Parts: sequence; structure tokens; C-alpha cells
Amino acid sequence: MSQRAARHPVVIRFGRLGDTILLQPLLHKLRHRYGGACRLVSLGDCSRVLYEGNEDVAEVRHFDSQYGALWLNPQRLRTALSLRELRESPFYICEPDVRTRTKVRPMLALAGIPAEHCVFIEDTPLYEAEHWVDWLMRFADETPLAFRDALCPDRAWPCAPHLEPTAAELDEAGQWLAHHDMYGRPLVLLQPSNKRTMRWNGVRKREDDDKSWPVERWAALCTAILDHMPEARVVLCGSAAEAAYLATIGKAAGHANVITPREGLPLGQLRALLHIAHSMVSVDTGPAHLAAAVGCPLVVLFGNRWPSMWTPRSATGSAVHAIGGLPDVPRIDHIGLDEVAQAWRQLPPRPAPMARRPPQQALRA
Repeated sequence: MSQRAARHPVVIRFGRLGDTILLQPLLHKLRHRYGGACRLVSLGDCSRVLYEGNEDVAEVRHFDSQYGALWLNPQRLRTALSLRELRESPFYICEPDVRTRTKVRPMLALAGIPAEHCVFIEDTPLYEAEHWVDWLMRFADETPLAFRDALCPDRAWPCAPHLEPTAAELDEAGQWLAHHDMYGRPLVLLQPSNKRTMRWNGVRKREDDDKSWPVERWAALCTAILDHMPEARVVLCGSAAEAAYLATIGKAAGHANVITPREGLPLGQLRALLHIAHSMVSVDTGPAHLAAAVGCPLVVLFGNRWPSMWTPRSATGSAVHAIGGLPDVPRIDHIGLDEVAQAWRQLPPRPAPMARRPPQQALRA
């Protein structure tokens, strides 16, 4: 690539947290193919938190909502107009077919992006039982017609996300742990909620959410963890909107070492805690992918999705134990407490050298 001018690929993905995390191997591969870090166009502030300062991403352009017509969505309209200055870049559109037509193509048309500068993942069929990351990595091998001189892949690139916390996130997490008298304690993080848990009027009914595990089982899991590791602190993770739901689990557990942050955990702080935590137990949702991406040993519970396609991957080799999922277990509430507790107890420790780093050293790194 040294004899070619570096280019900065533009990657478009309007996904949620997990979707955005799963982009990292593709972003890394495209940076090496073109010689320049990617520009990410995405939905929500999570992409900025995850990738700001990341060597694979030169810039994040994000907006809060994709709903409504382009002309009636000022943030999306401004983002589309800003793409005009990137007309000479290769564009990788990582969106499903329908959403691509209705949301992305009008933005590209308004910005005047030539068709020969674009490739669309809808034109790269998903193989049966293929993991989402593997699909993205095959898509990263595609090249827009105008950029056939781009360096072709000449090595095997990592097919698992790797997203280290920033120094500021680690410092903030250290202060939070000290404030709650948890500095140096083993941390076990639980992620009971997912994007469908909360509705505008409260918690969604369990029968309407295939990723819902009963409150009493989460509480019993807290007890099982603390019986096995009395010195640990169990932290219930979620957003500020989910704090009341998490509080019901904490109340049911009835143990002083079960911690429920009143305002939830911001994404950057969660990433830092996962970086030093003993382990995590989570439903199939974005924070589970983040746990694997920072090397936190993980048990993940699946409902009506295929683990072959969505099981979190760890670039560091940390353990990921998936339970449930299609074709046999269509709902998380079909998974028993004993199976989850046993899977957690059998998680191997973090791979060296991370396993040899006490929390104090990790936070000061």
C-alpha cells in the first residue's frame, strides 16, 4: 500500500450497540486494505464512545434517529449533506436490504456519491448458519468498481471484536469503585435487560420478551455467585431507564454485596468495569458482545436467535459460554438456574497476562 495514496473508507451501519461492536473486525480489515482509518456513519452516541480514538476509525458521524423522511430529520439530513466532502472515498454500506433502500440510498443520492464508489452488503448473500462477523469480513473483501487498485487481503485478519477501554474510562471506573468501597474486590457483572425489556409505560410483560429471565432467577443467581465467591461484588448492569427494573432484582436478592447503580452504568464505565471484572452473565444483547470484546469471561443466555450467528466472540481468547437459543430453546425463561450457575462456576479465568493483573494495576494502566 505504500505506493498508493491512503484512502479512508466510509462505513455505514445504523445498528444498535451489539451491531456496532461487531463492526470492529471489518473496520480493522478495511483500514489495512486501504491504508487509512475508516469514517463511520452510525446511529446513536454509542458509536462515538466505542470508537473515538480507535486506530481503525478516523471519525464518527452519528445521529440519534433514523425514523421519518430524510427532509424531516435535521440530524440525518446534516449527516447526509456532510458526506459530499467524502465523494472520493469508497463506501461500504453494512445495512439489510429494506433499510438500505429506505434510509441509506436517499442519503447517498443527496450527497452525490457515485454508484461505482459503493458496495452493499445486501449483494453478499449470508451463508446458512454463518456468524454475523464472518459475513461482514467476507463483505470487507468486496471492492467498489472505482477502487480496483486497492490492496487485496494478503493475510488472515482477526474475526473477533477487540475494544479496549480508554485511560479516562479506566480512571472514572476506579473512582466509582473507590466511592462504593469496591476497589480491589472481584466483580461479577450481570446484564438482565435487553433493548425490549422496557416500554414507555414500564417493564414489558415477560411473555412478550423471549430474552426475559425471571427476576427471582436473577436474584437466586446473585446468591449462588456470592455463596461460591463471598468476597465478590455482584453489579447489576443496565441503562438509566432500566435502573428501576434492576432495583427489583437487587431487592429480591436481599444481599449487601449486590450493587444496583441508581442511574445505571454509562457505556464507557461499563467497558472499563468489564476490562477488570472476574466475569459477566448476560442475556443476548449488546453488553454481552462488549464483554467478549474486552476479554471478560462470559456466560450468555439465548432466546429466539441462533447462537451460531450471534454468539459473542473474544479476540483475546477469553471464555464465552452460550446457553439456549434456536433450534431447541426459543425462550430464555426455559433455561434453568442450575444450568446458568454451573456454567458460571466452570468459566476458566482470563487468559494470561490479563489474569495476572489485579484490578489496581488494570485501572492505573
